[in-house]
Amino acid sequence: MKKYGVIGFPVRHSMSPAYFTEKFGLLGVSDCQYAAYELANIADIKKLIVQENLAGINVTVPHKQTIIPFLDHLSEAAKTIKAVNTVTVKNGILYGDNTDYMGFSSSIRELLPTEKIQALIFGTGGSSLAVRYALIQMGIPYKSVSRGAAADFTYDDITPRIVHDHKLLINTTPLGMFPDIGTCVTIPYDAIGETHVCYDLIYTPEETEFLRRSKESGARLKNGLEMLKTQADHAWDIWNS
Repeated sequence: MKKYGVIGFPVRHSMSPAYFTEKFGLLGVSDCQYAAYELANIADIKKLIVQENLAGINVTVPHKQTIIPFLDHLSEAAKTIKAVNTVTVKNGILYGDNTDYMGFSSSIRELLPTEKIQALIFGTGGSSLAVRYALIQMGIPYKSVSRGAAADFTYDDITPRIVHDHKLLINTTPLGMFPDIGTCVTIPYDAIGETHVCYDLIYTPEETEFLRRSKESGARLKNGLEMLKTQADHAWDIWNS
């Protein structure tokens, strides 16, 4: 039996086990299983791999960057992004890759207008790094927003004019994720209009507070479910290559 899983903390909300279990059924794969593993300390990753005899791992918050020192090899994409969401285990060697950027770019393309736009990325964590990489590949300029010093703007900097001028708004923070579904990034939502595309990497709940407020302003919306499924499909391809 080949065993795969997703690590994070917390990770009980993840839909990855259900998605892969369904995928295995559709593919007629009977020798694989997939589970969620709560891992508070990333230093325990190799111990977990040995104990569970894992062949592949998906990585979610908060370990996408902190896992890198524990890996033996990184793909070119993972090196550039500086974040990993997919790990392959072969003969005790750990290979890190990133499929988040593939999932994001694939799921956002149909919503993008033909004219040039600018993006605001809320958050500076591992997922935001994959989004940045995808936007660069698509030729979409962006600015990042965070409470810390690693961003172009703080939330206090965000004026209605800045929101108006950036037609693609992307939430990569955990704000609004179950169970804290009433939270969202603090921005002037009144400045959002029908020409905006608002994307939230969160998929639980289906409509976050960020998306709900953006919908009230007439924006086009997308949550992270399609991104989750697409990055998972790419991870499966990597594990079987």
